Amino acid sequence: MKNTRESKPSLSSGKSHGRIIAIQEGDECLDTTQLNRLEQSFREWLDSSRSDDMRFSRLRILIIFLLIRYTAAKLNEVLALNPFKDMDWNRQAVLFRGNETGTGIEPREVQISKTLSMEIREILKDPAFHKTPETLLNLDPGFVRRKFYERTRACGFLKRLGGPEMIRKARAVELMQGNMPLPAVQMLLGHKTPNLTSSYVSFSRDEIRKVAELFMEKESLRKTSARNAFFGKIQNIQKGDIQTRVELMTMDGFPIFTVITNDSVERLGLSKGRLIAAEVKAPWVCLHTNTMAPACSSDNKIQGVLEKITQGKINTECVVRVSDTTELCAVIATAECKNLKLKKGDKIWALFNGFSVVLHAD
Repeated sequence: MKNTRESKPSLSSGKSHGRIIAIQEGDECLDTTQLNRLEQSFREWLDSSRSDDMRFSRLRILIIFLLIRYTAAKLNEVLALNPFKDMDWNRQAVLFRGNETGTGIEPREVQISKTLSMEIREILKDPAFHKTPETLLNLDPGFVRRKFYERTRACGFLKRLGGPEMIRKARAVELMQGNMPLPAVQMLLGHKTPNLTSSYVSFSRDEIRKVAELFMEKESLRKTSARNAFFGKIQNIQKGDIQTRVELMTMDGFPIFTVITNDSVERLGLSKGRLIAAEVKAPWVCLHTNTMAPACSSDNKIQGVLEKITQGKINTECVVRVSDTTELCAVIATAECKNLKLKKGDKIWALFNGFSVVLHAD
């Protein structure tokens, strides 16, 4: 008999992201597609520069936008940066010194992707940026906001959605929707008391930082964030003659089981307590509407609430919220969706086999 656990997290009603960022009920943020469109607008604006001085000025604005867009830092934190001292190119990290008092924001390092790090480093090779490095990004906050609003309106978005504060919030929501664990998002935002302990397993600050690094790199390789990504610690390794069953515990307290070859265990250097990333493709996730856990051979059974249904002629995408900070995406046949009579708000089971879970150790 398989040692399969059934995960039943407590789900809060409505949107849960407001508990780590101040978003009023009914407020909205730009989604990933809109954020990418806004970024493209800044780049097109830069390319339309008519002089070297104009290009230099717009490059400074672009750097500020990119740092807020991908680090979720506050505007005044970014304006205080000296990129030549506060950015570690080898480790792809940005140091925010948190010199404000009474803000609840701690000094911290924030990971960025290798791609973004290389882009900013290449921009800064321009000799014009070396004249006053200490004040390179120290622009008037009002001027920066006006440029953000201009680009936002140029995209056809509501002006207020493009302010630096709303970009910061949109980034936090984007990370949460991409299944970045809550403690990692809290640390990125600079909260003083990130929750480093789940119900089952604890994580150190260094491990949370490593999770953020893994997440940023995986995200940079995709056009959109992958929902079905999990980060956790290996709890058990059960080795067989040919294959090995690996159990990891996520930061949200979900046990995830996978079956891999013994050679893969050796190649990945897996051991109990190691931090690991796991992914499962949406077409491999099955849905069941039973109130009780379905009696089936699936290694992974997670109960959640159906949050979104996007129906196509052939296939339908279903997004299941399985905890306050974790979503699972399933792609099923539209005919099956109709047969199950699925509707938003339904309690549902997401099922997937251990063979469909892919592990990433670096």
